[in-house]
Amino acid sequence: MNIINAICNLVTNPQYKLKQYALSRNRANNMGESLEEYIKDLFAGVLEDVSSEVRDAMIQNTFSYTGNQNNPPDAMLWGGDAIEVKKIESKNSALALNSSYPKHKLYSDSPMISTACREAETWTEKDIIYAVGVLNKKTERLSSLAFVYGEDYCASKEVYEKIKNTIKEGVESIPYIEFTETNELGHVNRVDPLGITYLRVRGMWGIENPFKTFEKHYERDDSKDFNFMCIINEEKYYSFENYLELENLSCQNNNLSIKNIKINNPDNPSRLVPAKLISFFVEGEKNESN
Repeated sequence: MNIINAICNLVTNPQYKLKQYALSRNRANNMGESLEEYIKDLFAGVLEDVSSEVRDAMIQNTFSYTGNQNNPPDAMLWGGDAIEVKKIESKNSALALNSSYPKHKLYSDSPMISTACREAETWTEKDIIYAVGVLNKKTERLSSLAFVYGEDYCASKEVYEKIKNTIKEGVESIPYIEFTETNELGHVNRVDPLGITYLRVRGMWGIENPFKTFEKHYERDDSKDFNFMCIINEEKYYSFENYLELENLSCQNNNLSIKNIKINNPDNPSRLVPAKLISFFVEGEKNESN
């Protein structure tokens, strides 16, 4: 399974009423968790209502790792990409990444991932897909969904590590302060005269959402019930053996479009990278009745 399969599954069986979808399948009531489960179902090809046994088998066959709440990523495809799911409730909101800086790629030696993730399969590096859903809090519908690869969206890890390490070294250079080894920017012990107070210095990373980042290439149509966007650089796109399946589907479905575009290299914006813009929409209920 890969991102092409997921897009084909979405187009052939568009699900975006997330609350209704989640409850019908006994998924979590929390919309963020429901979005994660929905994305897993999308990749595993179980958007149809199936038994829990069938779904569990499909999930197991699709993913080597299905994540936890404290460490990235949210899932890893067997022999394929990692997936990070993010929920926002406003169309222009930035993504809150908290202590994890944006991921150009996912590395097995990253201190931010869990041992279970590291040992899920034999791997050293994975491309990472950011799956970003815009949820309407009132209707509990998924109004927009974007898939973008980290390498098309985020700078290389050296860019973020340089900033992080510079701040960390600056904090730790403060004299007469007792520090503890930490993956955060700093952990100061014995702040008060009694020596019972400590201070954690944490980074709170954020990044513009993909719709904002790639707005010169794609604009959502608010008259539609659901908008989908995916950007994949050409090298990655043509590495998928099943890309023709998606292109054939676009010839059969007028709501699905594949366009050639050029995007800025996140490490060197003056360099343009050929890419595919894949877009899909679902008409609103009012439009469907006309």
